[in-house]
Amino acid sequence: MKQLFRASIMLALAGTFSMSVASASAQPLDKLKVAIGGKGLGESGVSEAGQLAGIFRKHGIDLDIFYTAGSGETQQTVISGSADIGVATGLLGAVGAYAKGAPIRVIGASFTGDANLFWYVRADAPIREPKDAAGKTVSYSTNGSSAHNVVLQMQKYLGVSFKPTATGTGPATFTQVMSGQIDVGWSGAPFGVEALEQGKIRTLWRASDVPVLAGQTSRVIIAHSDLLRSKPDVVKRYMDAYRETIDWMYSTQEGVKAYADWASVPVPVAKRTMDEFVTKAGINPDKVSDLAGIMASAVDFKYVSAPLNADQIAQFIQIPPRGK
Repeated sequence: MKQLFRASIMLALAGTFSMSVASASAQPLDKLKVAIGGKGLGESGVSEAGQLAGIFRKHGIDLDIFYTAGSGETQQTVISGSADIGVATGLLGAVGAYAKGAPIRVIGASFTGDANLFWYVRADAPIREPKDAAGKTVSYSTNGSSAHNVVLQMQKYLGVSFKPTATGTGPATFTQVMSGQIDVGWSGAPFGVEALEQGKIRTLWRASDVPVLAGQTSRVIIAHSDLLRSKPDVVKRYMDAYRETIDWMYSTQEGVKAYADWASVPVPVAKRTMDEFVTKAGINPDKVSDLAGIMASAVDFKYVSAPLNADQIAQFIQIPPRGK
């Protein structure tokens, strides 16, 4: 499938990018290791799509991409120096790590509004509405992830207690739900959308059903502070290419096809995902929204003992301005 993905993108864009790629290829490329949480979920395909389409190469960058089991793991790879950049990292976990001295900085928003995350049960499950999940095992990916935050926020919103359970990736969680090991599973569109359409599972809630999360940035793009300090231009070019990739994905049929191939779903499922779950506005990287709410939640869920002050926020969030 990955070979088909590569072929379809490169053929579609050969005319558009050939001159730019040839020009960039004449210059040494800056290499970046990029860790991404959740293969096949939400916005996690932007870097790979842009890499295969030649967009990052046009900006003088070559990406070494690898996927993790979730945003908590992604964050740790950046902290340890195993990756230069981490994509789709839970913001609350990143706030907590930064407050403890972790060498990470936010260089872009990854998802705002959490519209792509949803929780589901098997079609034959007796759980019919969110409050029925009281006392049941409710999954999330990894500690500190945006999915973890949603489970905590949903408990608070409903006034009921779940048994929050880390289950790893979307596919691993699906297996556990269908085999009866977990009562309520989590997923991030496009993964799981086909199962919904086939009637195998039922949606119990979406993250955006929690009022406090509807307009709040939940996931971010982080970089190791050493990279930002020593190579700010490389970080800026990465973000320029990331933005350009998003524009291409949402404005062309080739971009939709690339997303479908990356996620291994039919084009109509990819189109529905991009229209309803992973919208262009939702993955806008230029602004971290509702900082006051984020800090309140970070304190409430004990990621930090006190909100970050203005100077700390200015150091923590350093999004390169959009190029002209």
